[in-house]
Amino acid sequence: MTLIAAIALGTGACAFQPYEAMPTTPTQWQRRQDEIVRREEERSRLCQMMNKDTDRYRRDCRRPGDAR
Repeated sequence: MTLIAAIALGTGACAFQPYEAMPTTPTQWQRRQDEIVRREEERSRLCQMMNKDTDRYRRDCRRPGDAR
C-alpha cells in the first residue's frame, strides 16, 4: 500500500511541473518572441527605477560584459 502511494505521489508531482513545449507554428513562435521582448522591456523599465548602488541592481540589472 505504501509503495502504491509513493508511486502515485511521484507521478502526480510530475503532472504539476511547469513544462512549456517548443512552439510548432509561426504564430506560436511569434507569441514566444513577443513574450521574451515584453519581459526584457519590463526588466529594463524596473532597472531604470532602481538605485544603481544596490546589490539588487547588481544582481538583477547587470548583463555579462557590463563594466563593474
